[in-house]
Amino acid sequence: MSLLEAILMGVIQGVTEFLPVSSSGHLALFKLLFDVETDSGMLFDVLLHLGTLIAIFVAFYRDIFRMVREAFAILGDFFRDTGIFFGNVFLRRDEPYYRIVNNSYRKFVMLVIVSTIPTGIIGYMAADVVEAASGILLVPGICLVLTAVLLFLSDRVADGYKKPKQVTYSNAFFIGICQGYATLPGLSRSGTTLTACLFSGFNRQFAVKYSFIMSIPAVLGAVVLKLTDLEGLKVTLADIGCYAAGVLCAAVVGYICIKTMLVVVRNKKFIIFAVYCLLVGLVSIGGYFYTL
Repeated sequence: MSLLEAILMGVIQGVTEFLPVSSSGHLALFKLLFDVETDSGMLFDVLLHLGTLIAIFVAFYRDIFRMVREAFAILGDFFRDTGIFFGNVFLRRDEPYYRIVNNSYRKFVMLVIVSTIPTGIIGYMAADVVEAASGILLVPGICLVLTAVLLFLSDRVADGYKKPKQVTYSNAFFIGICQGYATLPGLSRSGTTLTACLFSGFNRQFAVKYSFIMSIPAVLGAVVLKLTDLEGLKVTLADIGCYAAGVLCAAVVGYICIKTMLVVVRNKKFIIFAVYCLLVGLVSIGGYFYTL
C-alpha cells in the first residue's frame, strides 16, 4: 500500500463514515477495483475507524466528557446502594436507596450500554463473515442498495420528539441490533442507525448525536479485538507512516462530515445519498456479474 493509497482511503473513510453511504462498502470497493493490498487484513480498516472516532470525540467532546463523568457517578451510586442493601438486610436498617439514573446524561450512558450489547455480540460472531464478504464485489453492491432503501424511508419518517428521558431501553436495544448488522460492507452504519433512531421516534438532532456517540464502544471494541490478533504480523516503518496519514485524513475529513450531517438530517436531504448508494450498488452488482 502506497502513501497516496492510504491518504485516499483515509479521505474515503472520513467522508463515508458519517455521510450515510457506507465506509466499509466504499473501502471494500476501492480495494477490489484498484487491487490495493494493506498487508494486514482488516487492521488498516479498523485504524481508519479509529480516525473517525477521534472526529466524534472532537465534535461532541462536551457531551462525551459529561457522559464519562456521569458513568463514574453511576458506578459510585451503585456501590453505595449495594452497601445500603446489605446494611438494610443484615443490620436491619431502613435507609433509602440512591436513584442511579437521575438525569438525562445518566440515561444517555445507560442507553448506549444497552445498544452496545447486541452490537458486540453480532459483531464478534460475524467477524469472519464480514471479512470474507469484503472481498466479494456482489455483497457491498447489494448492501448499498439496501442502504438506499433505508435512506429513502428515513426522509419520509415524521419528526420525532424523543430525547434521552423519553427513549426506552427497548429502543436502544433495537438500534444496537441494527448497528450490529451494519458491519456488513455496503450497509451504512450511520444510515442504518439514524434510520432506526428516526423510526423509534427520536428527535432528529438527538438521533445524529446518538448514532455517532453509540459507535464509540463498538469501534473501541473492534480495535482491541484486532490488536489481539496482531501476533506475528510484520509492520514496517513505511506501513506505520501510511497508517498514520490515513488515520489523520479520516479524522479531519470526518469532523467536517459530522457537521454536514447535522444539517442534512435537520433538512431531510437523505434522498441525495439514497440515489448515490443505489447507483453505486447497481454498478457494483453489474460489475460482479460482468467479471464472472
